[in-house]
Amino acid sequence: MIRSFLRILGPQRGQMYIYLALVTVYGLLHGLAMVLLVPISVALFDGDFTAAARWLGVLAVVVVVASALNYAQATSAIRMALTTMRLLHHRLGDHMVTLPLGWFNRERTGQVSQIAVKGTVFVGTSGGNLLTPLVLNVVSATTVVVGLTIFDWRIGLVAVIGGALLIACGKFASRLIASAEQVSHEAETEVNNRVLEFARYQPVLRAFGRSGADYEPLADALETQHRVGRRALRQSVAGLMLNGVAVQAVFSVLIATGAWIAVNGDMNPITLVAILGLAARFASPLAALAEVGSAMRIAATELRRITSILETPALPEPEDPRPVSIPGRVELDHVAFGYAGRNVLSDVSFVAEPGTMTALVGPSGSGKSTITKLIARFYDVDAGVIRVGGVDVRDQSSADLMAQLSLVFQDVYLFDDTLWENIRIGRPDATDEQIVEAARTAGLLPVVERLPGGWQTRVGEGGSALSGGERQRVSIARALVKNAPIVLFDEATSALDPENEHHVAESIRTLAQTSTVIVIAHKLSTVTAADNIVVLSSEGTVEDQGTHAELMQRGGQYAQFWERRVAATGWTMAAQG
Repeated sequence: MIRSFLRILGPQRGQMYIYLALVTVYGLLHGLAMVLLVPISVALFDGDFTAAARWLGVLAVVVVVASALNYAQATSAIRMALTTMRLLHHRLGDHMVTLPLGWFNRERTGQVSQIAVKGTVFVGTSGGNLLTPLVLNVVSATTVVVGLTIFDWRIGLVAVIGGALLIACGKFASRLIASAEQVSHEAETEVNNRVLEFARYQPVLRAFGRSGADYEPLADALETQHRVGRRALRQSVAGLMLNGVAVQAVFSVLIATGAWIAVNGDMNPITLVAILGLAARFASPLAALAEVGSAMRIAATELRRITSILETPALPEPEDPRPVSIPGRVELDHVAFGYAGRNVLSDVSFVAEPGTMTALVGPSGSGKSTITKLIARFYDVDAGVIRVGGVDVRDQSSADLMAQLSLVFQDVYLFDDTLWENIRIGRPDATDEQIVEAARTAGLLPVVERLPGGWQTRVGEGGSALSGGERQRVSIARALVKNAPIVLFDEATSALDPENEHHVAESIRTLAQTSTVIVIAHKLSTVTAADNIVVLSSEGTVEDQGTHAELMQRGGQYAQFWERRVAATGWTMAAQG
């Protein structure tokens, strides 16, 4: 664990070395103070007050220096804890922005939120709360063992063996507690995810009468947490009882050994009483060590969860990024991709030329959304090449790639900020006129007039103050104000009312005038307006591609798709006479 702390502190690891030196010397003096009680007690019983005074003087010096060191190490521990928490948050944040966007999903969001809040605080404070008693008790117990060995090697030998036994028992008990904590953490994470889900999707749940205790996923998660918590409590109690019994057993053996030595006449009874008093003090830090050991394992588990994120491979960045050679061009060249043991795309090839609109159509699960995510490099392809701007996306820096793209997906997230700032995030240096024009094109001006604070109205976490269609309009305005050469668009008009659908369609036409648009098309007018239509099969292959007229002439899956969509809209096809 100390090594993990040193890795976290990095260039500031000097704080850890200073802290460890201070607490080690403090522990040495702490143990020495206990050892000095033996000659003081013997001198007092013998009536040698001069010797007792001399040893008391030494003890006073040790106590004064130890007190000063205790203050110094406590201050150092607090400073190190604050530094560790700050560095952990920075390290997590700095590393997560380098991870592939596909790494982030709903489950990971719950894990990361728990680690970032609970884990970093627990690990950060472990320096003072756990490392201090650990090092202090180890060093002081070792010092006492050395003292016992000096006074009588047999008692010292028993103390060494007993200490080894207590360490073994402590490790076993801490493993029990740590394993219980691991299961508890997983149950807590599941509850955290289900509570967020329960709160976020109340409209859906209430619509189907599932807003109460009958929502099984949350109820099951809470029941699992309760069951796991009871088991963890039993294991923790068993571990603590084992530690307590082991400490008392070792102390009993020390008393028996001392009594045997005194009975044989090898030790003055007065000296034996003083040594047994020291042995009692020896048992105290060992008992504390057993308790700290369990907490240390829990802290180490939290630390492993943090380091597991820090050790997740970052998205590879090229050492020598290549500049864009054909701005606005997107090419998929024999692309294959799969995840979770399932093949999603196979041998997909098509080209979106600059300034054209390409529509992706196909059944659910055919890989339409996956294609747009691969273009944005949420993941790296398993085979083939994706070129954006004429260059393999893997040969571009993430910043250069994202500078060419605007993303308008169905799942829109707005930050808990003003409407104005949520649009401006598309391009922070945009002028006021550009932001207003983008909002006008996206159909947001009526929304601005409706909101009580106009542009400065806070939209709430996730954009809760706006409807789903209005949130998508904000996302479109972001894309418009960014004015990127390539726009990836999930049209997703099926869930929109006619007004929002109209604004989305108008925005697509506006974007297509200045950018290369790749749209996951749902609306017939969007499909027919595309310069190239890529038809995907349920197996994730390109079945056909071309213009609407070409595809209708060839028949096949696209013609069937078109006939189903026309029938769904209530249109009829009539021959021209």
